This record gives sequence, structure tokens and C-alpha cells, in this order.
Amino acid sequence: MEHLLNRLIRLAAEKPDKQAVIFKKEKLTYRGLYLKISGMAALLKQHGVTHGDRVCFAAVSMPQMVAAYMAVQSCGAAAVFLDKNSAPLQMADICKRAGARLLLTDKPLGGQKICCPVLSLRQLYEQADLQGNEAACTKIDPAADDIAEILFTTGTTGMPKGVILTYVSVYHILSNTIKGIGIREDDCLLLPLPLHHSFALRVLRAVLYQGGTVVLQNGFTFAKEAEKNVEAFGCNALAAVPASFEVMKSQMQEAFARVLGKMRYIEFSAGSLSIRQRREITALLPDVQIYNTWGSSETGGAIFCNVSEAVHDKTKAGTLGKTLPGVRARVVDTKGNEMESDASHPGRLALKGDMLLAGYWSQPELTKQMLKDGWLITGDMVYQDADGFLFMLGRADDIINTGGEKVSPIEVEEMAGQYEWIRECACIGTDDPDGVLGQVPVLFVSVKSGYQEDGLLKFLSENMERYKIPKKIVSIQEIPRNHMYKPDRQKLLWMWENREAMDFMNPVMQALLARRSIRSYTDQKIPRQILDMILKAGYHAPSGHNMQSWRFTVLTRQSDLLLLKEKAEEAARKNSVYFYGWGNPSAMVLVSNDKRNPDGCQDASCAAQNIMLAAYSYGIGSVWLNPFMTLRSAEPVKSVLDAFGIPENHIVWAAVALGYPVSEGAALKKKEDVVRYV
Repeated sequence: MEHLLNRLIRLAAEKPDKQAVIFKKEKLTYRGLYLKISGMAALLKQHGVTHGDRVCFAAVSMPQMVAAYMAVQSCGAAAVFLDKNSAPLQMADICKRAGARLLLTDKPLGGQKICCPVLSLRQLYEQADLQGNEAACTKIDPAADDIAEILFTTGTTGMPKGVILTYVSVYHILSNTIKGIGIREDDCLLLPLPLHHSFALRVLRAVLYQGGTVVLQNGFTFAKEAEKNVEAFGCNALAAVPASFEVMKSQMQEAFARVLGKMRYIEFSAGSLSIRQRREITALLPDVQIYNTWGSSETGGAIFCNVSEAVHDKTKAGTLGKTLPGVRARVVDTKGNEMESDASHPGRLALKGDMLLAGYWSQPELTKQMLKDGWLITGDMVYQDADGFLFMLGRADDIINTGGEKVSPIEVEEMAGQYEWIRECACIGTDDPDGVLGQVPVLFVSVKSGYQEDGLLKFLSENMERYKIPKKIVSIQEIPRNHMYKPDRQKLLWMWENREAMDFMNPVMQALLARRSIRSYTDQKIPRQILDMILKAGYHAPSGHNMQSWRFTVLTRQSDLLLLKEKAEEAARKNSVYFYGWGNPSAMVLVSNDKRNPDGCQDASCAAQNIMLAAYSYGIGSVWLNPFMTLRSAEPVKSVLDAFGIPENHIVWAAVALGYPVSEGAALKKKEDVVRYV
């Protein structure tokens, strides 16, 4: 058994020029990483770090974090990872709980008192002596029970739990990941996940252990950065959470399959892909191996599912997968005894193997409660089929007891998620308002244009038992998620309990918040009566002083649309005007206004917004194009607009393209710090 630090020391000698860690323009070879580890280890020792200490550090997605991680272990100390976004009070609390020797961070602490000395992680990394300090980083030979890492996780209780991983645990966690996914030396993995989380850490360890390359990225919210990293560094692997699939698909649009189709594999973890997602991603990326792994801070990745294979078997499409050799799983009852299980009689998942945690830091009672005779009793409700495949029904605390029947929120979400007008959903159990059934299911949904609640209820009634059908369906803009992008059921429960004080979605708000810019359309024509209603919404918009000096010029012939596009591109080149996003609309509305009207721009803007919202209500996509406010008088555009009958004294403030969308538009993150109450 070769520990990770020892492996990196060997790789530095055998593959000195191989890229180990990349972040933007910074690249560390295995030799460079070794020298950084060595220099940082020397500095840590100068600050008194020694065997048995705990060193806390901010797990920033940068090479400095990787070097610090290994430097701490080179000193014989235990690495304690902190969320880089933690508030100073939270950092202070973890340092106190861990009895830390040092805290390494560059986050301003705002005067918060810390129980140990604080050093700049960045400066430590920069000051690491790269000359003559190689002896500071030597091979380690830890005892079997030596602590390698402590992962503090809040879990569902909110109280931080320190998961103790020994060197033996860490080795078997990374070994399981290598075997379960098939990680190779030639893999270049894009890692856009927070590095204090167990999923990101086990993937980081496994790829480096195999001598591969890790490309770090600060989250996946901006898919363009992922696209650039894949292109620039030749990434052929990706670690992601299920929510990242939806974000990247939405933002990348047609580039999704082109960019991610270059992957050899994608591993999803920290949550299960829904059956709909599994079918969709394997269809979009047929040549990419898709995995979905069940794991936890206490176990690392323990149950592996080859989605690319499972999705073709109806009986296995939603499975968690199977354990690897060396990892034992069983289903137990409330007393911890093994039991026979099926979908109607689930039990708690219990696991055993060398990858398990040693216990919880300074919490002996919790350790005793969770670890029984070498088995970790998890809070997940599962059942196992005759072939040994495990299936998840949800957290034990989330299972809904309605009239004596057990309802899995995951099962409700899986089925509702297959309804074509649902973007995402989450189910919780709430007290029965009639006081009869104990609890009832409530479903929160974020929907697409064209959604009808009656349609969803009809779909569910045709595919689920009556007692599983939600008693209330609530539309919201988006499902709240925790730091690992899992549905935040506690927040949903709070929202339900405070529903009278909250403004849940009505149809108008739903349209306002759910409309997206659409640039790619099908060939389906927009019926004239619908187009007339959309235009009616336009000229019913507010108008300054009720002037109504606007004009709505509607183009529906493809010949007119192509002619205008061609001339606009020509004029844009001549006049250095940015021109993009035209696509292939079925219709276009040119909203113009008399340039003598000082409110002409505002009037046209209100009208254009009304047009786009009305289009959304009919399931029609739209996008605002605005080159013509600059090019109105530029040839050859002027001649075309004149021929369409637009008055010469009119400025075309907005061109609204319309059509039935090929796919959903990008769900771009909105800034929330732009509102100021006075």
C-alpha cells in the first residue's frame, strides 16, 4: 500500500515533466508540485508543525491548496479542509474544534479571534523555497491508526461533524475510485468542484495517484470557462454533480454535445442523476462513458453505477449500482439487523470495508451510534434486488409517512421529472392540513413554457399510486440547493411553512422569471391568430403621454428575413457594429418609434418586453436583437427597411425574433446584490 504523498514523490522522479495540476495560466508538473510541497513543508516545520498536529486551510481551487495538503501530511500532521467561502466565525469554530496548530487562509477575518496562529496560504506557497529543501519532503510511514485528514461536514443537522480518515482509509477511497471509474494515467480531468468536499477530494487524489492531470476550475456556473478549459488543456474527463449537467446544458446549448462529447468519461456524484437525466445525457453523449457514484465523507465513493449500461435496462435505469469487491453492503432495520428488502420494504444502507472513517472527531457517542461492529449505518433508505443492485428511496428523515404508507420523495421527483413541462422539481413531506393522514407529499416545481398543473396531475395519476400523488404543487423560479447543489429540503419546508407570507409563483411571475432568450428555432410556423395575440400584447404596453407613436412591422416570409439578415451583416461589417444571435426565426417584429418622441426608446422597450412575455405564454421562444437602432440609416439596411414601409423618421429600437424553440435557453445567473432599499 503506497500512500499518496509517497506516490507523488515517486512520480516526481519518474515523470518530472508530466503536468500534474493546472489552474488557468499556472501549471505544475509532478516535479514542480514535489518542490512546492517540499518548500511548504519546510516552512510549516519552522512554524512548529509536527506529528499529530492538525492544520486547517482554505480549500481554494488552486495548486496552492494541493501543495499545502501534501505538505501538511509530510510534517506528519492531519489536513483539515475548510470551505473557502466559510465565514470567519465558522473558520474559528472549526479551528477550535480541531485544536488546530495553524490556520492557512487569505480570507479577511474581520477581527474574528482565532485559537491558533494564522498564515497566508498564498504567501506560504509563494515563499516556498524551491532550492535545497527537498529533504523537507520525505516519504512517510504512518501507523495504521494515524490520522491523515479530518473532513468537517454539517450534514443535515447543521452541527459540524469531523470525519476522521486514516491513511488506510484514504488509500482505499482513492483505490475504489480508480477501480470503479477506471481512471488512467492519460486522463486529464476537469474538476470544477469545491475542494473541501469529499467527492472532489477523492477524485483529485485518484487522478494524481495514477499520474494523470487535474485541471482546477472555480465552479461550473459559467459553462464558457469549462469549454475553454476543455479546449485549452485537452480534458478528456469530468467530475460533476447532477445540477451541473442542467446548468452546462442550458448555457452551452448546441455546444454541449460538441464540447463534452470529447470526454472519455464523466463521473457524477454527490447526488443521483434522475432517470430522465440519465436518458438525456446518454442520448446527447453516446460515446462518453457516464458514471453515477454514491458516496459520503465517511466512505468515499462506495457504490458505482455505469449509467451508460444501466439506462438500457428498465429494471436498472434508476439504480445506485453495486459495491466493488472489498466493499460490503447490506440493508438493515431500525435495530441494525440485516433484513430482506424490496421497494415496499426498504431499510437503512449499511457499509463495511477498509475505506470507512475511523470515527468522528471528539464525538465518541456519535461514533458509537453510527459504527456498529465495523458497519457504518447510514441515513439512506434503500432496497436491494435479486441481482445485488441497490436502489435509493431517500434519506430516512425525508421518507413521507402518509396514512401508514411510505412515500419516497425521490420516486415522486423521478416521475414528475419525466413530465415534459417540468424543468426541475423537489418533493417534501408536510403535515396533513386535514389532520387525517399524518403527512402528505408536496411538490415544488420549476416549469417550462406551456406547463399546466392539471396536465401534471393527470400524468402522475396515470403512472403512480394514488397515495403518492402530491396533495399540493407549488411553482417557484428555481429549486433551492445546498453548497453541493442538492435540493435543500429544509429550505423548502421553511418556504412551505411560511407560504402565507411568501409570494409564490402566479402565472405572471412564472412567465417573468422563467422566460429565456432563444436563438435556435424549429421549422414550425406560428399560427396567425397566436401572432395577432402576441402583437396585441405589444401595443397594449405603456406609452409615455399615451403618444403611441410606435410602429410594429411583422416579417413572416423567409425571403424577407434572409434579405434583412444579409443586409444587416453587410452594414454591420462596414460600420463596426456587433451583430450576432439572429438564428432562424419563423417571424420577426421590428418595433420602431418616431425619433421626435423623447420617450420612443422606452415605449418600444416596454412593447418588446410584452411581446416576448406573450410569446413565452404560448410556448414560443424569443430574443431581442438591436443592431437596427444603429443601422437604421446605414445602407443597404436603410433601403430594405424603407421597402418594408418603416417611416424614415423612425428608429428601429428593437427587433424581436420569434419561433418555436429547439431547446431551452440558457438559465443565466442573476445578480442579487443590485437592490437597495432606502
